Amino acid sequence: MGLILLSLLLRYWITTVEGSCSAASTVTCDDCLQLSFHCAWCTQENFTDWLSVSERCDTLDILLEKGCARDQLEFPVSEGQILQDRPLGKKTGNANSTQISPQKMALKLRPGSQVTFQVKIQHTEDYPVDIYYLMDLSGSMIDDLAMIKDLGSSLSKEMAELTSKFRMGFGSFVEKPVLPFIKITKEELANPCNSVATTCLPTFGYKHVLSLTSSTDKFNEIIAKQRVSANVDRPECGFDAVMQAAVCGDKIGWRKDSMRLLVFVSDADSHFGMDSKMAGIVIPNDGQCHLDGNNEYSMSTVQEYPTLGQLIDKVVENNILLIFAVTESQKHNYKNYANLIPGATVGVLAADSRNILELIVTAYKELRSEIELEVLGDTEELQMSFTAICPNGTVLPDQKHCSNVKPGETVVFNVSVELPGCVSGSRHFSLKPVGLQDSLEVELTSLCSCDCRRPPEANGSRCAEGQGAFRCGVCVCNEESASLSNCLANNESEICSGQGQCHCGQCTCHKSSFGRIYGPYCECDNYSCVRFRGELCGGHGVCDCGECHCESGWTGEYCNCSTGTEACTSEEGALCSGRGRCECGHCVCSVPGASGDRCEKCPTCGDACSAARTCVECHLQDKDDAELCDQKCSVPKISINMTADYDKSTSMQCKLMMANECWISFGVVGGETGTTAYDLQMLPRTAQHPHDYSGRLPFHRVHRPDPAGCVEGAGVGPRPQRGGQV
Repeated sequence: MGLILLSLLLRYWITTVEGSCSAASTVTCDDCLQLSFHCAWCTQENFTDWLSVSERCDTLDILLEKGCARDQLEFPVSEGQILQDRPLGKKTGNANSTQISPQKMALKLRPGSQVTFQVKIQHTEDYPVDIYYLMDLSGSMIDDLAMIKDLGSSLSKEMAELTSKFRMGFGSFVEKPVLPFIKITKEELANPCNSVATTCLPTFGYKHVLSLTSSTDKFNEIIAKQRVSANVDRPECGFDAVMQAAVCGDKIGWRKDSMRLLVFVSDADSHFGMDSKMAGIVIPNDGQCHLDGNNEYSMSTVQEYPTLGQLIDKVVENNILLIFAVTESQKHNYKNYANLIPGATVGVLAADSRNILELIVTAYKELRSEIELEVLGDTEELQMSFTAICPNGTVLPDQKHCSNVKPGETVVFNVSVELPGCVSGSRHFSLKPVGLQDSLEVELTSLCSCDCRRPPEANGSRCAEGQGAFRCGVCVCNEESASLSNCLANNESEICSGQGQCHCGQCTCHKSSFGRIYGPYCECDNYSCVRFRGELCGGHGVCDCGECHCESGWTGEYCNCSTGTEACTSEEGALCSGRGRCECGHCVCSVPGASGDRCEKCPTCGDACSAARTCVECHLQDKDDAELCDQKCSVPKISINMTADYDKSTSMQCKLMMANECWISFGVVGGETGTTAYDLQMLPRTAQHPHDYSGRLPFHRVHRPDPAGCVEGAGVGPRPQRGGQV
């Protein structure tokens, strides 16, 4: 009964495969191969006529049964080819020893089929080791400094039993030296430990102190010179320091062929990501090296802390293995971080770091006993599976690591790769052991084309009266073969840009679910443009042949920048309330403390008109007393513009009544250095006053004689135009 059921299932599978090849009515060899990896194409002359050309596409066995000669079959088979395979752990000529085999491969895959190959990894004995000691130097670590004064000598002695190629380096960190992470009084800036009656260094972000060296005396000497600093909050800028230590390889001195260990020592958590927004720092971390001439992190007060994702990318990219040496209270936090960072480990640090030597050596031995395979590069759409075969014979399906591996032992990984569909060009990805430099570089191409795709034989005798071209066993109209060049944009391009078919010298573009493909060579489409927030051309433009053409009122590469200023104009008609500039339809406030959609909020600005009143009155009434006016214009800082050279678009008009019932009129413009008043005028009592600057109920024109001292037109600066209302 079981054999009968198995036979039925097999027959059903064969029928399904056969049907998938023959039922599609394909008329070209390439289309046939792309249906399924079971499909083959018969190129044999006269195997079918034109009306039944689709019968050339079927399974290999059926085509052979129908009489197609085996050497006339197009049936590429997926394969893996080893291009470079130096022996493990041995030097070959001028090449260094390697810890992975093979080193280069080429995979050729038909969509839907799978190729399996083996990767072997062996830890080389006496492998070079670089240890960079990155220490938290906040005030709570003062006893730890005293405890590690001889760490260089003791660590070098211990590591000498494990490797003869050992180097050490040192760096330190505290916190971003900005409010609210530190106190900013003059005394606290100079000595952040002032409040506890002791002296310490001013707060700093990250300092690279000692490049990797084999000199233990130099390491000990550097440690002896270190002093602690202090900050206000508990977390530190440790991840700022890790990022710089990872990406500043030339300054740190990481060797290309070494095991790179970064020992992170702290008794506090680390800030990351948007924590720096509390200090007004909003520029994202760019993941670049920013060590200045003094080897200090120069962007500490400019860029945000790195996110965990950024940190992981750079640590992996630069083959850094993190050892978190933290106190018991921080163990849980750093365990969570280590679970996300490949190769990272966590060790519990004693309160005074007395166990740091043991912790480092133990972590190193643990890392050396673990072999984990990681995949980097362009693996999108690839389906990959792994099986680990450990030195003790244990087989671990769906695993990429082995534990308790000794130096010299070999770990084998069976790697299976499947390509769901055709890809243009070639893909490149790599397999490598976590934390090591050596890797297996893989180039992958898809087998979706036939060898008979070469230029057809035009006007050949095999086609009736020489009026056609013979291609993959099929005659094509003479006009198409003669005009095939008309479907090529240039000599190096594909026919119809690979997005259409050439029929008698003209491209017929394929249909696409994404949009329209067009152009004389099918080289254009209306969907391959940039997107903003998921919308093509920001929702304010038309995509044409890869470029966004913006609608009226919008500009920029993404068509996401509005040219209108309506959203920037305040109720008084001032652009950004006179405290900023309008960019892309949004206000960018330039006056310190200003905020809001129109920069209308400014707790520290006060009322601009009222703030300038005393200064303006002095310049109108007591202008001969320059010293008195300078004093009245100093707090807040008011400048008087005597010319007509000012930007009216960002100004605010003011009209106020003085104590003597005289009206004064002037304009104000806010800036980063203070407020500028211009066009100062003394108005007659009979002038029309529809409203004052604050929007109170309108004043009506009242005809009275001017009180003493009110002179129409008296003022400072250019005279205003008559007849308008403010």
